[in-house]
Amino acid sequence: MAGIVATLLRKSAPEKDETERPRNGLLSDYLIRQEGHDWPAIMSDWHWLVPPKFTIWIVNRYGDVFLTTGDNSVHMLELGAGTLKRVAADREDFAKKVDEENNANDWLLIPLVNKCVAAGLLLKPGQCYSYIKPPILGGTYTVENTEITDLAVHYSFLAQIHRQIKDLPDGTKVKLVVRN
Repeated sequence: MAGIVATLLRKSAPEKDETERPRNGLLSDYLIRQEGHDWPAIMSDWHWLVPPKFTIWIVNRYGDVFLTTGDNSVHMLELGAGTLKRVAADREDFAKKVDEENNANDWLLIPLVNKCVAAGLLLKPGQCYSYIKPPILGGTYTVENTEITDLAVHYSFLAQIHRQIKDLPDGTKVKLVVRN
C-alpha cells in the first residue's frame, strides 16, 4: 500500500491500427476517435456530475468530453479539474467560439498535445493522455506530468478521485492510497 499526500487545487470511423499523431493542424487531429468504445461504461463513474441524458460529441486527447444536452447546449467535462461547464449554446455556437481567443488551445490542449507528440508520446487506439499527478491534486498540465493510459482506466480513476473529494474545500490535505 503506497500513500501520496496532496493538496487540492481546483483549476479550472473505424479505429486505425497505426499510431495516431496530429498531421495537418486540423481540429480532428486533437480528438480521440469515438468508434469502438463502450462510452456508457467509460462514462459510468461520472454519473454524479453529468446530466442523466446527454450525447458525447467530441473528446480531446486528454479525454475531456464535449457533450450536448436536451437543449442542444454544449458542455465540457474537464477530467483533470473534475468540472462540467457550459461552453456554447449549441454546436454552431461552439464552432464559432472555438476560434475565439485561446479557446481551441484551452479546450483541446493543442500546445500540450503538440509537445507530447514531439516528445514521442504517441497514442494508439483505446488510449489517451493522462496525468501522472492529477491537476486537482497539484499536478501540472505539462509533458513531464503526462503519461499514456487506457481510456477506461483514465475515466474511472479520475472520476473516483473527484467524486470522493468534491465537497472538500481548496487547500485540504488529502492522502491518496493505492492498493494492489
